[in-house]
This record gives sequence, C-alpha cells and structure tokens, in this order.
Amino acid sequence: MEEAGGGGAEEEEQVMSEVHLGCPPHFSGLHVSRFSFSSRPLGTYCDYDGDCSGGSELTAATSVSLDEDGDLVLDRRRRRRNKHVRSDYHQLTIQHGVTSSLKCVGLQVWKAALLLADFVLHKSFTSSNFDGVTAIEVGAGTGLVGLALARVARRIFITDRGADILDNCLANVRINSGTLKFDEAKVCLRELDWKMSWPPPVGRYDPSDPSLRYLWSAHEIEEAEKATVLFAADVIYSDDLTDLFFDTVKKLMSNGAKKVLYLALEKRYNFSLDDLDVVANGYVHFRSFLTTQEAQGDATHIDKPGFVGKLIDLAEVPQYIREYERGKDLEMWEIMYSPAQILL
Repeated sequence: MEEAGGGGAEEEEQVMSEVHLGCPPHFSGLHVSRFSFSSRPLGTYCDYDGDCSGGSELTAATSVSLDEDGDLVLDRRRRRRNKHVRSDYHQLTIQHGVTSSLKCVGLQVWKAALLLADFVLHKSFTSSNFDGVTAIEVGAGTGLVGLALARVARRIFITDRGADILDNCLANVRINSGTLKFDEAKVCLRELDWKMSWPPPVGRYDPSDPSLRYLWSAHEIEEAEKATVLFAADVIYSDDLTDLFFDTVKKLMSNGAKKVLYLALEKRYNFSLDDLDVVANGYVHFRSFLTTQEAQGDATHIDKPGFVGKLIDLAEVPQYIREYERGKDLEMWEIMYSPAQILL
C-alpha cells in the first residue's frame, strides 16, 4: 500500500487493521502471521475417491438397522479426507506491523489484500489465466498478493514507496519462496512513487548503497510495460492519493501491452459535516474515475479516454484463505483504460 507521506514532529495517530485483532496487544515492531489455504475453497470436503463438494464433513446416515429392542440404529461415519489433502496445504507467512501511523499503513495486512489473494488463488487453481503472465502489484504493502501470484507468474513486479516497506516485502519474498516453491528471481521489488508517476527514474544498483536497491533499470521499465495484469489492494483511502494512483495507472496502461487492473478495496465510512451523515467519501471519489460497464456487455460510449470498470460479484470469488472474514464492505473491480470512444 502506498505511503501517505507527510508527517510532523507530533506523535502520529496509530491505526490497526481488523486482520490484526488476534495479534498480541501493544506489540511493537514487526509480527509474523500465517495465512493458510489449499486448492479447495473453504467449506468443501473430499470423499474416498477424491471427489470434493461443499458442506459438512459429517455425512448423513449411511446405513439403517434395528437393535434387539427394535429401535432404529443410525450408523454415522465421518468422511476421511483425501490422502493428498495434507500435501495440498499451504501457508503464506507474512511479516507485518500490528499498528502503524497513516504514512506506514503499507506495513499492515488489510482485508482487501486477502480478498485479492483469494481471487488470484481461485484463478490459479481453476484456470490458466495467470500462468506465465508478467504482472505489476501497485502499492503492494506487505506484498501478499504478489506472493500468491508468484506461484504461477513468469514475472511479478512488486512496487511501493519507501525503503521500510520494500525491505519488509523483500523479507516476505525470502520467507515464502521455499514454502510456496517459487523462484525469487521472478519477483522484482521496485520503488514506484505515485508523485513521480510513470516511468520511474532509472538508476544502477550499488551494493555499497542499500538505498539504491529498489531502483529500476531501463530494461525493467520496458519489461513492466509489457505486463498484461495489474493488481492493487486497499489503495483507496485518501482523495489526493487516489488522484495520484489513477494518474500512475493511466500512464502504465497507456504504454506497451494491453492491461487489465484488478482492484480490491474496503469502503470506509466517516461522518460528514457537509452531508450530516455517515458517508464513504473516499469511495465516492474513487467511483468518479470510472465509467461503469454494465454486466450485459453493451457498448459503452465515452466522450474522452478513460477508465471503464466492472464490479465483480464476490460470490464468484470463493474464499481460500482461512484467517479473515470478508464482511459487507469489500468490493473488487476489473478496470480497463481505453483511449477509444467506444468500448465493447
């Protein structure tokens, strides 16, 4: 998640993600949480032949008989899990902050990132859509979504702003590469400051200067522009940053290969004196960037280049990661940028 920037001499207000409610209270520094998943969504079970379906693992009566007094005897059996279940169990191990100031919220894990990771896992388990892709995670925070994608992608650029956040992403790449069985070389951690937009400055890494670790090379910029998929989670919480985000994404999506952006967010409500009501101001500003593509797929006419978004039905995105509850305020969007005046 992109840093909000700023900060003064006064002690800044601390915020905490709901995902961290089970973490030790008053914990300072970085904490490690484990997020578990398998190739089957939550709520499925497997029979002896490996056939999986939803529902409880405890079956209905499988045989009926009478005891010596003539009473009905129900023989209940618990289904055994398929022998491959244990080997199909995976963990995303994420180092993160428990609380942070607003400018360091990228050190925390947020619900929208877990939703977007569920989407990536679902596509990787049920299709080849993301196999061998080159992708960019924008405002990556802990890098959780990029790590889920690294299992199948050819190349993933994990981007954010600030050495603290990127150093933590690097730690998470190293923690997970062995357990999730991906090559660290396919994951490229780079700084992308939305205030400087795209393309970022080009530099050369000097091992004696860690501050240069996350600079881009000209070749990497060319490679990133060939990306076909962008991901962003919980980057919508400040109108100013939303403006910068869409400016950066517009330039990314206008160069190189045709791209699609998958964006997950959580609506956040505040009391507005202007409206005298509780409203999601940041969400309203986000929606102002989008022309909505209706589910019918009719042509959408726009007068100038812009973003066209389609709201994804979350019922079509099963939950794989166990350690969070989605709630009712999460949304996920499929967003295209078109320079044309007619979109099909």
